[in-house]
Amino acid sequence: MTASLFRCPHCGAPLEREGNLLRCPGRHSFDVAREGYVNLLPPNQKRSKAPGDDRDMGAARSAFLEKGYYLPLREALARLAVRLTRDTPAPVVVDSGCGEGWYTAGVHAALTQAGRTPRMAGVDLSKYALRRAARRLPGGEFAVASVYRLPLGEASADLLLNVFSPLAAAEFARVVRSGGWFLYVVPSARHLWQMKEVLYPRPYENPVKVENYPGFAYQGVTEIRETITLNERADIMALFGMTPYAWKTPREGVERLEGLDSLATEIGFDIHCYRRI
Repeated sequence: MTASLFRCPHCGAPLEREGNLLRCPGRHSFDVAREGYVNLLPPNQKRSKAPGDDRDMGAARSAFLEKGYYLPLREALARLAVRLTRDTPAPVVVDSGCGEGWYTAGVHAALTQAGRTPRMAGVDLSKYALRRAARRLPGGEFAVASVYRLPLGEASADLLLNVFSPLAAAEFARVVRSGGWFLYVVPSARHLWQMKEVLYPRPYENPVKVENYPGFAYQGVTEIRETITLNERADIMALFGMTPYAWKTPREGVERLEGLDSLATEIGFDIHCYRRI
């Protein structure tokens, strides 16, 4: 049997992998899907029959990311991960809201190249996304779970990543060890500005503010600012579908975007760095 990074969602006991099962001493067991992920979301935490992004949304986002449009963000995140864990030969890294595992795999590759032996765990509500994550990083552990109730032990992570995902600061403080790190990625004020000019008559900048969270000390921000050009309509709409605008844009705005054959737009990301006190 092999010890898992995950804990039992029912009793909190450590899980061990035996074949295609994760078991705890309390005799709770969980099937590992053939794609490599496990469902650790108890029925009473589900808000729908199929929580998280659906198959088509995950496929579109994965295809968009694989084209490298957001590579500057992944590379910056990887560099920070390598630097922050320089004194930890075998860091435990948790990606909260990992989606298809594109950032998870990038950080794992950078840590490995730097001579570390990282252990990676990713959680997300979408089983469709996790299927891709597990294929992208076969050596990682991936689970359907809520970021507000991470199936991980206290002080078990050296580094926690949160890229455009729900913020559960108290839960993150529980999971990250003292002296460990939390990297929180949010869009900058003018992220996708030119797309918003197409969608809305009066676009507005994203609110940008730095917050302090109990248990963490703020260390600073890494800013990434680039311009990307999308020359395929499918890429434009895939990017749109990755944003909150897909849920709240009036139909006329969507139609204007659908009519474009190309789009050049600013992208901007702020990586806020926190250290666990």
